[in-house]
Amino acid sequence: MSRSPGPAPDPGGAQRLDKWLWFARVVKTRSLATALVQSGKVRVNRIRTDKPSHTIRPGDVITVTAHSRVRVLKVLATGERRGPATEARELYEELTPPPTAFEGHEAELGPQRAPGSGRPTKRDRRAIERLMKRES
Repeated sequence: MSRSPGPAPDPGGAQRLDKWLWFARVVKTRSLATALVQSGKVRVNRIRTDKPSHTIRPGDVITVTAHSRVRVLKVLATGERRGPATEARELYEELTPPPTAFEGHEAELGPQRAPGSGRPTKRDRRAIERLMKRES
């Protein structure tokens, strides 16, 4: 028995904001979408909303601050289900400008800490050992 590819995105109509964020795979769970909206980190057409039940329609622009990033998404369609990522990408158009050269490498740098605070890193320990060998 083969499965049908599922219903196509609804080009018209309206949908709850938290449900759309979940369908579009902006967040992993619907409860996280609700918390994100209630914390004031979502704007619809430049107006901040704290109601997860806010109704969105195709053509609305949603600004989301999540995962240390600001994303600007234009709603193209409302979803019928939370499907695969390819299906989710059909629900929106990414309007976020591409990251600058430095912003793209933040994850590669790892966590930053002030020099002299906390435990020494492996690099710091090696430098201390080299210094101690020179003094001996």
